[in-house]
Amino acid sequence: QVQPVESGGGLVQAGGSLRLSCAASGGTLSTYQIAWFRQAPGKERDFVAGTWNGGSRYYADSAKGRFSISRDNAKNTVFLEMNRLKPEDTAVYYCAAARWYGDYYDARTYNYWGQGTQVTVSS
Repeated sequence: QVQPVESGGGLVQAGGSLRLSCAASGGTLSTYQIAWFRQAPGKERDFVAGTWNGGSRYYADSAKGRFSISRDNAKNTVFLEMNRLKPEDTAVYYCAAARWYGDYYDARTYNYWGQGTQVTVSS
C-alpha cells in the first residue's frame, strides 16, 4: 500500500510562495486519486486541492487562482504550488491518497494519509 510523505512546508511572509511535495513509498501515485487537505489549530481538516488519475483537478474556493496541483509521474510525486499566500493559509497540510473514486472533497474518500507539513504565513 502507498504511504504519502509530505515536504516543503515552512515559514513565509504574506504574498509569498511555497511548493509542497507529496512523495510515496510502497506504491505508485499515478494509480491513486491524490488530494491535499489542511488543518488549522482548533479547526476541521479541509479539502484544498485534488487530482484524479484521469486528469481532473479540483480546488477549494479558497485555493482557486492561487494554488495549483500537479503530478510528476516520473518522480512519483504530486506537488502543490501555493502563491500569494495569506495568513489564513497557515495550517498543517496533509497529502492523501485514494484507491477508488469518491467525493473528492470528503476526507473519508482517502485511505492513506501522510504525517503533514506545517505551513506558516506571517502578516
